[in-house]
Amino acid sequence: MKVLLVNGSAREHGCTDAALTEVARALNEEGVVTEFVFIGNQPLPDCIGCRKCRETGSCVFDDAVNRFVEQARGADGFVFGSPVYFAHPSARLLAFMDRAFYSGGDAFAFKPAAAVLSARRAGTTASLDVINKYFTICSMPVVSSTYWNHVYGQQPEQVAEDAEGLMTLYNIGKNMAWLFKCIALGRKNGLSHPENAKILTNFIR
Repeated sequence: MKVLLVNGSAREHGCTDAALTEVARALNEEGVVTEFVFIGNQPLPDCIGCRKCRETGSCVFDDAVNRFVEQARGADGFVFGSPVYFAHPSARLLAFMDRAFYSGGDAFAFKPAAAVLSARRAGTTASLDVINKYFTICSMPVVSSTYWNHVYGQQPEQVAEDAEGLMTLYNIGKNMAWLFKCIALGRKNGLSHPENAKILTNFIR
């Protein structure tokens, strides 16, 4: 099993990385391979709604998003991490996820996922709700924990002092590993995921 841990912060080794590292620690203890993906701190185009990805299978902006979607096809689960800004996740991460999930949604379908947040004080639960919506739209099992999936601190050293937050993130890793085992057991017994119906209603009567 392999999990991609996506760092949506502009700082590669900041508080968000510290949060993701704790999830990875628990996953590694359960024999799950983890790979960190830093989306970078350079300008990242937002989705422009051109729908060319429906024709080509990839985003017209050939950057880290397309490379990540290809990585995602070989992964079994995901953890998306973000700092909290104005009570929302990083705009960089949202632009990244908009394009990745729109152009390559099939790479994520039915694979367990979790969101983790890092904040100085507040806005974490609102940010958690935003990221979780990507998962539910793609039929992804949302991995929960024993409290809200966040840590507090302005520096990684302060995150290290948030014992309850770190415990919560560690439990995410344990719960995700357990879910992998449940899915594998189901497949072994001939149980596959459902074929979802797709109907678009683009108007209200």
